[in-house]
Amino acid sequence: MKPLAKIISRVIVVEAENVDTDQIIPARFLKTTSKDGLGKYLFYNWKNKDTGIVQNKGAAILITRNNFGCGSSREHAVWALMDYGFRVIISSGFGDIFYNNCLKNGLLCIKLKESEIKELFGIIKKNPNTFIKINLESQTVAIVDNKKIFHFEIDPFRKSYLIMGVDELGYILANEDKITVYEKNI
Repeated sequence: MKPLAKIISRVIVVEAENVDTDQIIPARFLKTTSKDGLGKYLFYNWKNKDTGIVQNKGAAILITRNNFGCGSSREHAVWALMDYGFRVIISSGFGDIFYNNCLKNGLLCIKLKESEIKELFGIIKKNPNTFIKINLESQTVAIVDNKKIFHFEIDPFRKSYLIMGVDELGYILANEDKITVYEKNI
């Protein structure tokens, strides 16, 4: 996993609620156990349709409406998003399993209030080339041009391993000496 402390990027907007994992990547593309190459199937059934997606090639941040990643547990959905190049998803709500799968794979999910999501959509509609800065250390989402800042919450343990760029096991192994000392003292 790559460390994720700060990122500045343009965004892709998906103005849809209740986007399930089958919409993120259709079931017919799940026959592989490789994480590589799945980005080309991202939102595959939506291609050439008016879906309200604001396209910014190379964007590392996806902003969407409530309940993103709902439906069946499908880790391939996370892999497709990451293979496409996303590092951060911002929404007012996520499917529980999807949310956990994202964080375990190094994809930061930021929950903002629905009113804040609407405000972000408005800013991006006015200027589709808007850059957003994510600062995981200070837990902020900032609009680069107008200095508007939104704050978000994240579990401190998950925040730590995302900043370090390791998964849960990697985090434990990196702190093995501290764990050993603690275990000897209990």
